[in-house]
Amino acid sequence: MVEDRRRDAVRAPAAGVPAAPAAGVPAAPEPQDELDALFDRIASLAARPRVVEELPGGLTNRNYKVTTPSGTFVARISAAGTDLLAIDRDCEYRNSLAAAAAGAGAPVVEYRPEDQALVIGYIEGRTFGNADVADPGNIPRIAAACRRLHSGERFGNDFDMFDIQAQYLSVARSRGFKIPAGYDALMPRFEAARAALAARAGGTVPCNNDLLAANFIDDGERIWLIDYEYSGNNDPCFELGNIWAECRLSVDALEALITAYYGKPSRARLARARLLGLAGKYGWTLWGAIQHASSPLDFDFWSWAMERFEGAAAGFTAGDFATLLEDVQRDE
Repeated sequence: MVEDRRRDAVRAPAAGVPAAPAAGVPAAPEPQDELDALFDRIASLAARPRVVEELPGGLTNRNYKVTTPSGTFVARISAAGTDLLAIDRDCEYRNSLAAAAAGAGAPVVEYRPEDQALVIGYIEGRTFGNADVADPGNIPRIAAACRRLHSGERFGNDFDMFDIQAQYLSVARSRGFKIPAGYDALMPRFEAARAALAARAGGTVPCNNDLLAANFIDDGERIWLIDYEYSGNNDPCFELGNIWAECRLSVDALEALITAYYGKPSRARLARARLLGLAGKYGWTLWGAIQHASSPLDFDFWSWAMERFEGAAAGFTAGDFATLLEDVQRDE
């Protein structure tokens, strides 16, 4: 099983920074003198003495815990070339501000696009793993964290996995990137899910859209949601379904999450979250394929992509797929 470290899933406790692009990212850390010069230009990090610790786990950018007399921060240093992955750094910054204002995300300290740097507050806490997300005691807390974010100020952009998948597919095909065998054969199921979901589409809310386990930080009182690289206004059931898919939850755990989030069980919303979770797997498969073809980092992006593809294929061809298409159009 390939370790799930997509899009900058920082593994250090309490360190949360959104991911950066694959293209152009150096495979080795920045030389110390260049790093010092960069941090000297960033007002929030310039004070001395300064202790810098590189955080593990980032696949596509460099993340640093920086401690100065002014406090402890996380600096994410991005690189150019995010066009292949449909990333807008300015939207990410603005949405991070909104998430912080909602009490869901870490405080944003400084943004320097000229240096491709975003500085956020360091949250003291524990980074979740999949088992933590599945813990029945945490599911209501996760639902509350999602509601906190979703109740905040609307983000400045929208996120729709069906649109993102089309963008990724265009990138992969136009550049001749390898995609999993049988990918196109599942497209009719993907489109069937899109049509069924559209029949009873509701409103959108500000969503993180990338809540794998490492993007939950538990400070002992509340759960914080970090990494807003793929954030945008979206169906709240995508958020819940993506948690189910990325954290490998059982359907029963997803049903508990739906019930905690909405305050009551809902067969229609459960079907909606499952279909959107499958759509996420299908779309993120291409993210992995693009990274496999373009990233200089030593990571098995292909196996990562195949995990998503195999999960999508299993769901799209399962015996209850037709039932999901019907259930998602129910009133409840």
